[in-house]
Amino acid sequence: MKLAYDAVSASGTPVSDVIEAASVDEAMEALRGKGMFVTQIEPETNRQAKAKSRKAVSPGITLKSRTKRLKQVAMFSRQLNVLVATGTPLADGLAALERQVKDEDFRAQLGLVREQVEHGSTLYEALGRSPHYFDEVYRNIIKAGESAGALPTMLDRLAILTRKQVQVRSQISGAMIYPCVLIFISIVVLAVMLTLVMPRFTGMFETLDVPLPATTQMLMAASALLRAYWWAVVLGVIGSAVGLMFAVRTPGGKRVLDDLMIKLPTLSSVTRSYATARIARLMGVLIECNVPLLDTLQLVRNATGNGHYEKLMAKAEETVVSGEPVSGAFADDRLIEPALYEAVRNGEQSGRLSMLMITVADFMDEENDTRLKALTSLFEPLILVVLGLMVGGIAISMFMPMFDLTSMAGGG
Repeated sequence: MKLAYDAVSASGTPVSDVIEAASVDEAMEALRGKGMFVTQIEPETNRQAKAKSRKAVSPGITLKSRTKRLKQVAMFSRQLNVLVATGTPLADGLAALERQVKDEDFRAQLGLVREQVEHGSTLYEALGRSPHYFDEVYRNIIKAGESAGALPTMLDRLAILTRKQVQVRSQISGAMIYPCVLIFISIVVLAVMLTLVMPRFTGMFETLDVPLPATTQMLMAASALLRAYWWAVVLGVIGSAVGLMFAVRTPGGKRVLDDLMIKLPTLSSVTRSYATARIARLMGVLIECNVPLLDTLQLVRNATGNGHYEKLMAKAEETVVSGEPVSGAFADDRLIEPALYEAVRNGEQSGRLSMLMITVADFMDEENDTRLKALTSLFEPLILVVLGLMVGGIAISMFMPMFDLTSMAGGG
């Protein structure tokens, strides 16, 4: 039979392909003989069926914000934990949660999961039908819980993990609200002054027939251009925003964005701190759930979202494959906070790696909140200063010809 597999080669390169073998064990043995570390293997027909189901339900889901999905998954994990811990059969618990969910997309996903469980699939296999909600990290923790007979405990850990992710996203979005409001106000003020205020002065300047300063002439030209071609300006702004959104999703655009995130002076420290906290928490939880270290590193690599950190985790995988301590891969202080390196090194020596990494993640989450507030406190006065200079410059440019006219009249 044909088996589809995901594996990691000896060089750390992810491989997805199909192999023909009489059984899963025979396929695993053949792949190990080629130096492959298999992370997932299943009949090819199963993978094709999953792909079709994802294609059928994905269009509406992809339009939903990641934060909203995380909130739904966190609530789902917490409620299912309570139901399973009190002895409710898994299928019945899923059916109860499906009935009470109001969001149509998420209800449809839970329906698919429930149907798979009712037909004999494990929860880990059933959640694979909804990858937009339940990512690889989530599913592998569920798999560990089912294997160890500790599903309620794992659901509780997942609820905490997803709530932490929601909290981080809420902190970042909340910190950006005020600067974005100030920028919006600046744009509105500039547009109002150029389209409503400046034309009144333009007519007066034309009747006075006096020489105008260069800045005033520039403002008059900008005002005339904006009033005549406002539709082109609006379309240009919208087109630029949409083009930028699509550009950052291309491989080249994402590479440029990743470089900026780790090279801009102030932003790089925030990026490093948040990325370190996320890596520490994911690794700590996965290792605590007895997920093999190589699987843990691969899952974390897929969840980093930044090309530089993906390379770092790939290097960590190569380190483990070669039999060296994984802490050596985290010695790069350009990407990883020294606290995580020390935690990993000490955890390897003491055998308490998961506990130390989760402790570091908790500490860094608190530090990140303070760091983010400090960063926004720098942006806010800067935006206010720019807004004041912009309004002041426009006002001076408008009134300067009148001052010149008054001086000429006084001199006469």
